[in-house]
Amino acid sequence: MQDLDYIELETASNPTAAVIWLHGLGASGHDFVPVVPELGLPDGAAVRFIFPHAPNLPVTINGGMTMPAWYDIKAMDIDRVVDTEQLMASADAVAKLVDREIERGIPAENIVIAGFSQGGAVAYELGLTYPKRLAGVLALSTYFATAESIQRSEANAGIPINVYHGTFDPVVPESLGVRSVETLKDMGFESSYQTYPMEHSVCLEEVLDIGRFIRQHAL
Repeated sequence: MQDLDYIELETASNPTAAVIWLHGLGASGHDFVPVVPELGLPDGAAVRFIFPHAPNLPVTINGGMTMPAWYDIKAMDIDRVVDTEQLMASADAVAKLVDREIERGIPAENIVIAGFSQGGAVAYELGLTYPKRLAGVLALSTYFATAESIQRSEANAGIPINVYHGTFDPVVPESLGVRSVETLKDMGFESSYQTYPMEHSVCLEEVLDIGRFIRQHAL
C-alpha cells in the first residue's frame, strides 16, 4: 500500500505526544478534526493529531462501489466477513505514521492510536502488534476483526485499551463491542468499556472521556 495522505494538527508548538485517529468507512481524515478543541486538554498541552485518509477501495457490501475504506467488507453478518489482508496492510501503512512520529522526537509511549468503526478494527491490529510500547488504543464503535489471526507484540502486552460504543448502534451492534472486550480479557488485556445512549456516532460525553484518556496516558 502506498503512503497515506493525512491531516496534521498541533495544539501547541514542539509536541510531546501524538494521537493518530482513523476514520470509518466512506469518510475521511476531516471527520474528527473538529473534535480536537472539545477534548478538554490542558492549556499548553502540545499534542500532534494525525488524521489519515483511507485509500479508495471497492467495497462488496456497497455493491462494489469504490470509496475510502481501510479494507473490504464482504458480508455484514454479525461476525463481519472482512478482507484481513487489506486490514493488515492498512495497519502497516498507519504504522509508518507511528514510525515517523518517533523519528520526529515523540516517544512511542506517548502515541495513542484511535479509530472509529473500520478505523477501530485497524487500531486494534496496529496497537496490539506494534513492536514498541504505545500509550494506548481507543476503539470507538468498532469490533476486533483480526482477533483470531493477530500476532501480538510483547511490548504492548499490557497496553491501555478503552472501548466506547453506542447502545443504539444499528451499524456495529453493541454486542460486537462487548465481544471485543471479552476477547481482550481472554488475551490478558485489561480494557475499559463505556457505553453512551447514541447510534453509530460520537457524543460530547465520549469526546471528554477520550480527552481524559489522552491526559492520563500520553501527556
